[in-house]
Formats: sequence, C-alpha cells, structure tokens
Amino acid sequence: MAEYFNLEVFDSPDLQFFYPREYEVEVPPEKIAFGSSWTEVTGARQPNGRNVISVSSRLAKKLNLPKEISSLCLFSNDETIYLGPLVGIFSSGFTPFQISPIGERSTLFAKLLSVQSDVGAVSFLFGEQHIDWEHGLINGYFYFDKGWEQRKVPFPNVVYDRLPYSQSETMEKAIIVKSKLEKDYLIPWYNPGFFNQLELFERLYNDAQTDTYLPETLSFTSFSEMERMLAEYGHVFLKNPQDRTERRVVQIIYDKIESIYYCRIYEGKARLLKFETLERLMSKVFKGQSLEKLIVQQGIRLIRREKQPIDFRVQVNKNETGKWQVSAMAAKKRKGSASDRNHNFILMLSDVFPDQKELELFKEKLEIAALALAEGIEKNLGGTFGEIGFELGIDYEGKVWMLEADSKPSRFIFSHPGLQTEDMLTRKLPLSFAIYMTQKTL
Repeated sequence: MAEYFNLEVFDSPDLQFFYPREYEVEVPPEKIAFGSSWTEVTGARQPNGRNVISVSSRLAKKLNLPKEISSLCLFSNDETIYLGPLVGIFSSGFTPFQISPIGERSTLFAKLLSVQSDVGAVSFLFGEQHIDWEHGLINGYFYFDKGWEQRKVPFPNVVYDRLPYSQSETMEKAIIVKSKLEKDYLIPWYNPGFFNQLELFERLYNDAQTDTYLPETLSFTSFSEMERMLAEYGHVFLKNPQDRTERRVVQIIYDKIESIYYCRIYEGKARLLKFETLERLMSKVFKGQSLEKLIVQQGIRLIRREKQPIDFRVQVNKNETGKWQVSAMAAKKRKGSASDRNHNFILMLSDVFPDQKELELFKEKLEIAALALAEGIEKNLGGTFGEIGFELGIDYEGKVWMLEADSKPSRFIFSHPGLQTEDMLTRKLPLSFAIYMTQKTL
C-alpha cells in the first residue's frame, strides 16, 4: 500500500536515503527507484525519528528527481523502495513559448499539475518531441510556484492520455509513442483514445446492465429509416461525432397535422427552420457534408425549466482504490450550442429540483446510471479508463437516458462558482488513480 510523505533533499556527496519513522518495511531496502531510474543504495530509517523522506542531493541527481518536489508516495517491493509515482501526462499541440507551452490549454494543465503535492504523485506534461529514447529520459513540463519549467526525468510509472482531439491520436508519432511505452517499457496507459459514439451504443445495447439507458441510436442510412424514427418518436437528433469543435446538434420534428418538417439547430443560439420535405431539409442544413457520417438518435421529451430542455453532465472517476465514483454533477439548459461556455446556462441540481425529496431521488438515479454505464463501457470496450463524462437526460416519466459519453470530459461546467469542490476533486482523482495503477504494476 502506498503511503504519502513530505520530501526533503539534503546536501551530500554520498548516495543516502532515509525513510520515515512510520514507514514499515519487511527488509532493509537495497535499491531505490524513481520512474524508470533506479540505483543501489542502503536505505535506513530516519535516525532522528522524523516522519519525512530524506534524499541526498547526489541521489536525487542520479535519479533525476526534481528538487522542487515537496511530497510523494512510497511503495516497497522486496528490497526496493519506489518514490512516486511519476505520472506522465501525454498530449499534443505544444508551442515554443515557456509561459504557455501548450497554448490555450496551458491553464487547464497548470491547474491539474498544481494539485500533485496534495496527492503525493509527481506529474508532468509531455509530447512525443520531448522523449529522449536513447537515454530513457523525458524533458517534461512541470508547473511549480514560479510557473512552467522543464526538467529531465525518467520514463514515468504510468501515462495519463490527454490528447485533445481524435485526429491527434491517429497521428503516426502518437501511435508509436503509445506502442513503445506500453510494449517495450511495460508502462500502463490510461484513458486511451476517444469513444466512437455509434460503436459505443452498439456495444452497450448488448449489455443488460446498460441497455435500459440507451435511446435508439443509428448511423444515417436512408430517408425512409429517418421517417420511421420520426413516426415512432416524434422527433430525432442528428449529430456529427467527428466534429468535436463545433458540436452542432440538429433536432428534426415532424408535424403530422401540417405535414411539415421543423429543424431546430443548437449552434450559438437556437434557430428554427421549416421544410416541406425531409430531403430538402437535409440538403439545406447539411450542404456539402457526407450524410453517412451522421448519427441519428431517438428524440426524448426532456424535462424543462424556464421552457428550456435540461440535460445533465455527470463525471465519474476511478479513485485510489480503483473503484468508480461520481465526482461531479450539474445541469445545463439546452440553449445555444453544446460548446457554450457561459456559466449562466449551467445549473446546480438544486436549481432544477428545489424540492429536497425530488432532488435526492433524481440525484440517486443519475448516480446509479452513470456508475452502471461506466462499468459497462469498461467491460465492453476494453482499455483502462480513469474518467468518463456523461451527458444524461431525464424524461417526463422520470427515466434516465444516456445521450453521449466522453473519455476526455470537458471541464466547462466548472466555470460555475458552486462547483469549486468538484473542480478540485476531478483534478485530484486522475492522479490518485495513477497511484493505484502504479501499485498494480509493482
């Protein structure tokens, strides 16, 4: 079991290591490791009874342990003590600017790295261009008190995948990095890739634990199939799963009395158009696009507040024991696009359900659904996931539906001032899960 202690580096030309008073070891350690670096050293319990980790300056240099690290966990296995874990956060889109090394996302990653001292993990940001394969080192980005700084560190114990877009993960260099670190260095990699929404729904349909939450979701095949769904559900939603930046959602409603097709587009602001035929609607709204790439999803009569449909953003994370837990939950008015970052559209659950009994009922329903779906995704898709974001809906009969799932959940809900605690928790848990992953590999 990993234990978390403060770390100090003392000036000494010798290879010396003292472990805390309360840290129990079965045999005196003869080796010490940090990431992929290790060296032989005779460790001893703190001679003055202090409950801290003490490492000599020479040993820290030999292990490539950054001097700014103030706390970390200890793991022991046979005669080796491991410092860490060293967590590499892999991404792309780096810039040559030290103040913002990964562009607009620099603030996001700075917040993530800033919690490491509260967790006991040592985390850094890197891309394929920062790896020195010959010497087994990575010139990674750390976020310390003075801001962003680069330090050369060993290969990490685990890698947390934070590639920004599905296009970037298909890049040849990214594929090579993942393959080499996993296969050649046996380094576990969590949160790989992006969900193919259509494949996701198809896999979950065959799972009794999850199919109850799934609206009918198909790839566009023909106008007659859309006509069938419109007749059955009254309305459908169309999405382009490959368009992660625009995130435009189109709702199509068929009015049987007027024989008119209405099209509501959620994009910046909601627009309502009408057409006499479905073919004319599709050719106008999706002009120049391949219809075969579209997903058609069963329309659901979502509950409303202030005449606006409400959906729910629920995030789940693996914790330090490797178990799923609900880490954040908020509601969102469907007014404008799904990428709208104006927190005026983000609501606390208590804003949607002012009655306490109703609040507790639907909060529990959302939690049960999110945890069941997370377990189903991990079971049916394979891979190791540390976090998943869900877009869930509740209909007028109180039934919960999964509208979408994201392996790289957006953080826009945390702009709401009422979600500061959840914001911090969702930054800590990915690193806590890295501790669990490290323990499994030792």
